[in-house]
Amino acid sequence: MTDTPRIAHIGVAVTDLEAALGFYREVLGLAPRAIEHADGARIASLPFGETEIELLTPETEAGPIARFLAKRGPGIHHICLRVPDLDEALRRCQAHGYHLVDTEPRRGVGGHRIAFLHPKATSGILLELTE
Repeated sequence: MTDTPRIAHIGVAVTDLEAALGFYREVLGLAPRAIEHADGARIASLPFGETEIELLTPETEAGPIARFLAKRGPGIHHICLRVPDLDEALRRCQAHGYHLVDTEPRRGVGGHRIAFLHPKATSGILLELTE
């Protein structure tokens, strides 16, 4: 792993996962990894160079992706940044007063440790941090 932060993935909220996958399969020739489930969503991860695109569709009406779609419609939900030390990044966020959704890391897709920063702290973008 590099010590330089980089984009790990871009999460895109979609209403119809199969329809959304069409473009990536038919035009770009990409195949999604196995569908995963997290935070009340079905997630299809597509390799895209050194990063991934995650297509997120709700499994429940009460989950964060369902709420996002109801409020904003389909589109970019979050950007995930890979950092060398998640615990240190969270400590620095707290020391500088950034509003965190997750004050402690939790397990996300693929078992990776993740934490979200609130969009109010990051100019309106929901940022996810991972190692």
